[in-house]
Amino acid sequence: MVEKAVSGLQKPLTPSKELAAVIGAGEVSRGESVKKVWDYIKKHNLQNPANKREIIADDKLKPVFGGLDKVTMFEMNKHLSKHLK
Repeated sequence: MVEKAVSGLQKPLTPSKELAAVIGAGEVSRGESVKKVWDYIKKHNLQNPANKREIIADDKLKPVFGGLDKVTMFEMNKHLSKHLK
């Protein structure tokens, strides 16, 4: 049998302590981490009602977003990648 190579989205990665505070500790794939962050954003109502593409950082997300008060959903993935090794 030939093993499939693990793609970048499925590769298990370890979140930083800042990201683990949001999504939990333990290895996650890049795709899982994005899904868990979105679950957190929706649960805590952190999307800007006037602009749904904008995410308002609370105390847990601010360190993940580089100290910024808000980021767009497109910038979010760039910030998340810095917290996955």
